[in-house]
Formats: sequence, structure tokens, C-alpha cells
Amino acid sequence: MKRLNVTEVDLKRYKVLTDVFEGKIDLKRASEVLGLSYRHTLRLRDRFKKEGFEGIIRKYPQKPPNEKITSNMRQMIVSLRERLYKDFNIFHLRDKLENVHGIKLSYESLRQILIREGLYEPKKKRKVYRRRRRMPKAGMLVQMDSSQHRWLEHISQPWWLVAMIDDAEGYVYGKFYPSDTTWANMDVLKRYIKRRGLFMALYVDKASHFKTTRHGGIHYEVSVEQEETRIQKALKQLNINIVFANSPQAKGRIERLFRFFQDRLIKEMRLKGIKNYVEANKFLEEEFLPWYNSCQVFY
Repeated sequence: MKRLNVTEVDLKRYKVLTDVFEGKIDLKRASEVLGLSYRHTLRLRDRFKKEGFEGIIRKYPQKPPNEKITSNMRQMIVSLRERLYKDFNIFHLRDKLENVHGIKLSYESLRQILIREGLYEPKKKRKVYRRRRRMPKAGMLVQMDSSQHRWLEHISQPWWLVAMIDDAEGYVYGKFYPSDTTWANMDVLKRYIKRRGLFMALYVDKASHFKTTRHGGIHYEVSVEQEETRIQKALKQLNINIVFANSPQAKGRIERLFRFFQDRLIKEMRLKGIKNYVEANKFLEEEFLPWYNSCQVFY
């Protein structure tokens, strides 16, 4: 004889659904009594009609859905966090635990372990702004910007990461340079076009290598030849339109990219033991950017 695990919730559902079939109450009132959505109550009614009382009893899996977190596993996570991944965010730590150490956990499970061990403090929710919709097709708009940062933690002098990102699909190319110059930006433009081909428009800020910021005055004059920068002239020859952003928020996609790189890229280079920017550029081009462009992770 088959045995069923019946709870008081199951009995309550049975009584209410029986009243529904006998016409004593309608389905909307039944959903209110059961504290369920109308749609879920409708599904329960259909299962009750088809399978009877057994159809509304909650089914439990034969095996737990997730691997049990043992004390040894918890200790190993804590040890790795303190020794190797102290400043990694939870997404980055979860990737390392799974891909390097074979520990597969959900984001929330890992987060709860770190909170209980005092190794993570939940952040307050910040105001979220509505993002501009992406372009519908790759090559229509590419954002470009530069970020000065201490990309190698043992080198005190900050370098510039000059990067470009396709607005539609998020493809990224970038390179480290000691300064944010016209040559550095033109070099990245050339390398991007060699890899991806020509695009329709470039979205940039009003930096002097993109737009002339000098104006005529009592001390100097700006000639006609100075009205366009070298980058503007080059883009005009390639029939690429240049669009100027009025604020950093307008270039939100590439600004978020730089925040992500300042977190994960720096730590990955630390783990690789990269000592100088020659090695950093090699790692960026051959390992990190191919990984990023293949998985398209946006934080």
C-alpha cells in the first residue's frame, strides 16, 4: 500500500479545492484563502482534477538538490579566502573555487558562508539608474575611453588602459600605455579595426585628442587646420562618425567595464605573477580579453 506524507497545508488545499469543485466558492476566493496567486491556484485545481488528492501533495526529491556543505569544505573555503582570495568579490571567488579547486557552490550559498564566518559584509543597496538600450547590431556604435589606475599593485606609477567596447554585443579590445596620448588612442583604434573591421560611429568624451579644446583669444589664434584633431581627420577618411558624450554617465557601458577590470583583471595578474607592463599587455591580449569576450560576463 502506497504511503503519502500529508501536511496540514495539503489538507487545507484539499478542503478548499473540494469547495471549488462543488461550486461553493470561486477560484479567486480560493486563492485568497490559500494565500496563493490565482495562477498557482489554477494549476493546483487542474492537478487535483487530474490526479486527485495525490496531485496537490508537494513532491520532494529523492536526493538533495545541492551537495551538502561539509565542515571540511567550509574550512577549505575559509582558508582559501584568507590566503589567496581575500579581496575577491563573490562572483570572482566562486569562479576560482570551481575552476581551480573543484568546489562548486551557488552564489548565495557561498555568500552565506562568508557572512557567517565574518569574511563578507553585505553592502547597502544603491540607487539603480535606467540604462540606455544597446544598439541592435554589432558595428553600429563603439565606445572608447581610457582609465588611469595602478594596474600592477607592486608598481606605484599608474598606467592607462585604453579600451573599446562594441555597444551591441560587448566585444572588448584594450591595451596598457604609460600615458593617454593621441598615438595611444590611434594605436588601439587601428588594432580594433584590424580585428573587427570598420564600424559606423565612435562614442567618446571630449578629451583633447578627440576634440579641439583650444579657442581663439587675445593671446593666440586657432587656425582652420586646428579645428579637427588627428583622430577626427582619420575617422572622417574612414567614414566613421564621432559622437561626443556630455557626461561620464552617458558612457555607462565602458565605465562599468573599467570598474570590472579594476577589480578582476588586477587580481588575475597578481595570481599570474606578472611583473611589468610588457607581460601585462601579453596577458591582457592572449588570455584575459579572449576569456572575457567568450563568456561576456558583465558585473
